[in-house]
Amino acid sequence: MEVFYCDSDPQQEIPLYEGNCFAPDRPETTKVCSKVKAAWAMGAPPFVYPKEAGLPLGGRAANKYVMLEVHYNNPEVKDDWIDSSGITLHLTANRREYDAAIMELGLEYTDKMAIPGGQHAFPLTGYCIPQCTGVGLPKQGIVVFGSQLHTHLTGVAVWTRHFRQGIELPVLNRDVHYSTHFQEIRILHRHVRVLPGDYLMTTCLYNTIGKENATIGGHAITDEMCVNYMHYYPATELEVCKSAVSNAALEKYFKFEKRWNNMPISYKASPRANYLSIKPWTPLRTNTLDMLYSESPISMQCNKSDGNRFQGDWEGIDIPKIKRPLKPVLRQCPSY
Repeated sequence: MEVFYCDSDPQQEIPLYEGNCFAPDRPETTKVCSKVKAAWAMGAPPFVYPKEAGLPLGGRAANKYVMLEVHYNNPEVKDDWIDSSGITLHLTANRREYDAAIMELGLEYTDKMAIPGGQHAFPLTGYCIPQCTGVGLPKQGIVVFGSQLHTHLTGVAVWTRHFRQGIELPVLNRDVHYSTHFQEIRILHRHVRVLPGDYLMTTCLYNTIGKENATIGGHAITDEMCVNYMHYYPATELEVCKSAVSNAALEKYFKFEKRWNNMPISYKASPRANYLSIKPWTPLRTNTLDMLYSESPISMQCNKSDGNRFQGDWEGIDIPKIKRPLKPVLRQCPSY
């Protein structure tokens, strides 16, 4: 579940729409409700902000509407279930020093990314590149104090790495035993300052053993995501810093599969349909897809809270180079 603030004129009335988020009859004016204010996922306990920061809500200059978005898994399309789910927010009249906000890192919600079937730990990585943090963050940067990692059913590990001028800094958050049933918002033991020009790389590993077809990126629980909902202060306009493989690179990949592997690819079909037409997922074919994602240019979502992108050319961008990665730390486990 997510709560979105309707970032509009204080006097604007927002229709009380209730229905499918992607329905054609959804009122256009509800699309201003795009600024994430709160989120919950399976297994998350109550979340408390640090004493120096809080989530700004309301006020004379604020619109009075918010939108609750709930994702349901209803494969049998039952229509006799009644749901009372929601999110409770506890408010205070004593404004704290900093306004907090949420920024989305990782992969776009798109069918341009896929995980081959039969994989033990296939990686997908989303990039928040220096060009985006450079235009979206203030000079003094932001302080990250919390992080909620998110995939769907096949995700088994998630982490976000942090770089400055190509040099890797300590990891922002890592869960190598990830479970979609325990998606808590973690208060970081060490608050992390992210400066304009820094680079954040979110990687997810997926286990698709037992699946023949590819698992496609998307909103359904049977699709996949790779996201880090990063909680930070002070609030900025930068709401989304996510990526996907570039359109041109993906088109070349499908042309290759059609020409050289005789896959039933259609240039008029969606990426989802084309991925599902590829089978079997041999080791060579899987490695080819992995190389496509790790070496090809990317397209960026460098978005403001109103859904518009920051000014810039965000298509066909090279993945930033890592000059000096952190040395792996060997864990010393006591023997008993």
